[in-house]
Amino acid sequence: MARTEFPFGRGAVVGALAYVVGYLLTYLWQVNAVRETLSGLNALISLLGGETIPAWKAVGWVFYGAHVVPIRIPTPGAGSGLRSLIGNGGAPTLLYVVPPLVLLVAGATVAYWAAVETPGEGLRAGVTIASAYFVLVVLGVFLFQYAMGDVTVGSDLARSVVLAGVVYPVGFGAIGGGLYGATR
Repeated sequence: MARTEFPFGRGAVVGALAYVVGYLLTYLWQVNAVRETLSGLNALISLLGGETIPAWKAVGWVFYGAHVVPIRIPTPGAGSGLRSLIGNGGAPTLLYVVPPLVLLVAGATVAYWAAVETPGEGLRAGVTIASAYFVLVVLGVFLFQYAMGDVTVGSDLARSVVLAGVVYPVGFGAIGGGLYGATR
């Protein structure tokens, strides 16, 4: 890879795939537990004439939680509060490993495709996954939101953008690319 070339196109494709794969792994692992957790709440919502919370949206909250992003839950009389869905009995702590592993592999994949020869080139190649990952993180925040009347539940936007959209893909993508470059 020439020092001025960045594999932006491939990085974007791999970054988008990393987001989708991370969500799908989380979905496959947690969808049954999420459905069980939502069953009582959804029964109440249904009784009140509301639209139930789809499991795929709640799994999105868990996926963002694996990036250390809490969900924003309205609290009567107090506005809204932030709550983590992982590590407090809501979902297994091991879910915190999913995004880093997927992003490490994504960064190494871009470095491989770019035929990097040094760790520095690998770092630069690995960072390119962040562009598409960032866009999908922002879109996902809105896609995974659940609204009923004035009540909206979903991942915290600011933390999603900073942590899931920038810190994770830039950091782990670069590390994955750099590690691949170090093996060359």
